[in-house]
Amino acid sequence: MTAVAHEPITPAEGLLEIFLSLDTPEGFRAELIEGEIVVTPPPDGDHEDYIELIVNQVYERSRTSMQFSGNKGLRLKSGGGCPKDHVIPDGTFAPRALRLYRGAGPWMPCDGVAMVLEVTSTKPRTGREAKRRCYARAGIPLHLLVDREASSVTLFSEPENDDYLELCTRPFGKSLTLPEPFSFDLETADFL
Repeated sequence: MTAVAHEPITPAEGLLEIFLSLDTPEGFRAELIEGEIVVTPPPDGDHEDYIELIVNQVYERSRTSMQFSGNKGLRLKSGGGCPKDHVIPDGTFAPRALRLYRGAGPWMPCDGVAMVLEVTSTKPRTGREAKRRCYARAGIPLHLLVDREASSVTLFSEPENDDYLELCTRPFGKSLTLPEPFSFDLETADFL
């Protein structure tokens, strides 16, 4: 009998290994957010409707031609002794000229991402707080949050450390300005 020596792994490495080996049911998504594995069921139709309303406006009105990816895995910096965050935004926008998604694996770095989109669902606290911190730590310039419970849309900008320095919230029905590279007013009248 031969014994094989294994290098000891840290708890963070062990958690990441477990996370990456998960086999989630079809339609569900698993994320590793601030050291916690979060599994989310498939979204409802209203959730998807909000996303489509935003994507349509970005394609039609954005000053910079954008690519969109729904449910693209992003590998982000983490805080403390946690493994890298592995987050799946409801939507990721990047300038088309960069072609970030071409050749990307299931979990890609976020360099070049212009904006992430989240629509609250069954775990609104995760969407409102933990993911916001993850995106800010990663330096993603813009984070757009559609909060269905509050009937509002919020744009977070100016990431610094674990949060965004600026935020602008509008109730559904009021427009919200998306700055460069988008440079247009997002209309939310159809969100009502």
